[in-house]
Amino acid sequence: MKESREQWSSKLGFILSSAGAAIGLGAIWKFPYVTGMNGGGAFFLIFVVFTLLIGLPMLISEFIIGRGAGKEAISAYKKLAPKSTWVWLGRLGVLGCFLLLSFYSVVGGWVLIYSALSIPGKVISEHAQYPALFEHIIGSPLITILGLGLFIFLNVIVIASGIKNGIERASKYMMPLLFIFFIILVIRSLTLDGAMEGVRFFLAPDFSNMTGGAVLYALGQSFFSLAVGFSCMVTYSSYLDKQVSIPSSAGSVVGMNIFVSLLAGLAIFPVVFSFGLEPAEGPGLLFIILPSVFSQLPFGEVFLCLFLLLFLFATLTSSFSLFEIIVSAFTENGKWTRKAVAWLTGIIVFAAGIPAALSSSSLQDFTLFGKTIFDATDYLVSNLMLPLGNLFIALFISFRMDQMLVKVEFQLGHHLSPSWFSIWRTLMKWLVPITIVIVFISSLGIFDIKAP
Repeated sequence: MKESREQWSSKLGFILSSAGAAIGLGAIWKFPYVTGMNGGGAFFLIFVVFTLLIGLPMLISEFIIGRGAGKEAISAYKKLAPKSTWVWLGRLGVLGCFLLLSFYSVVGGWVLIYSALSIPGKVISEHAQYPALFEHIIGSPLITILGLGLFIFLNVIVIASGIKNGIERASKYMMPLLFIFFIILVIRSLTLDGAMEGVRFFLAPDFSNMTGGAVLYALGQSFFSLAVGFSCMVTYSSYLDKQVSIPSSAGSVVGMNIFVSLLAGLAIFPVVFSFGLEPAEGPGLLFIILPSVFSQLPFGEVFLCLFLLLFLFATLTSSFSLFEIIVSAFTENGKWTRKAVAWLTGIIVFAAGIPAALSSSSLQDFTLFGKTIFDATDYLVSNLMLPLGNLFIALFISFRMDQMLVKVEFQLGHHLSPSWFSIWRTLMKWLVPITIVIVFISSLGIFDIKAP
């Protein structure tokens, strides 16, 4: 018997859940280290511009496609473009989410392990070498696989519970806590000696070393942090009530995402420069910085534990969206129950994530195109598949989807001037696809974007 289709219980629930999908490892873990590796302020400025001019229109587009069809990603494209190859756009999203989860869950496992260690006070210790601690954790096959399995287990429990009882209920508590704890951390970071040097690195643009590759990373980070390109938001918005304004909801999500990215930079880079650390540390940056700063504070272990739990919350809310697009794709026809698909998906993702989990231990010498399995999967997803997914979605909503339905969905639930629809449509039809193509080609070295 086919299960009845759920809906979000409120606009706030939808916004917080969508923000939760967007604000996770992308904004808190990945944003600081890719910013540090790509020059600081110039990267942040380009990221913000891409997020507002490319990411926001793309998020609105996915919301329109999802609510307009009232279906999860694969079924949405089947309904809106029947008997066409556009259905492969939904299938690309499911595949992309699967690949993304295969390395995302590894990092989620790191967060989970650190959180567990911080509860009894095992992270911060006198004369501790925090880079060595991080290397020990990711270099242990047993620890990383255990973390991977536990992280996926938590996801399965929530996803199996459904939309209202699972994702929405969890997000209503997790997202406000995220902002509260993050602001506390920023305040402390800004009061450290030498903190202003880190603030200048993060907020003062220097374009002298920007390359096409760095610009591609900024574009990919914008897509990664907003969870657009794999039709995650198509699936989320398919549960959305017709009375909710799509542009205002998307604007709220983007605003929160930029704000959290700003907080992440202000929390991390003052600490980096205050303690004489390297901003281009890489994926381990956050895990090395946090214990370093909290060890200097009274009750530092308590504050570290609270922040790591917050970080875990944010990581989970993002992974929920990735699991949801996969699970919903296989439960839409009613042949499979949500619980059964959630557990099966969890088992498959766990098996697929093991090679990435072992990239710093047993499989550290195995490389693809000069990268570890973890780094190669990350690059494939973030810098290749996400830009291509967004390009095809932009072409779909601009040239294939019924434009009357597009306009109706854009205008429902608000009283914005009709000119806003024209501006958004122009961005989607011209600026978004052209920008993606130019940045993508420049990253291949055909021509380079670099300041003289």
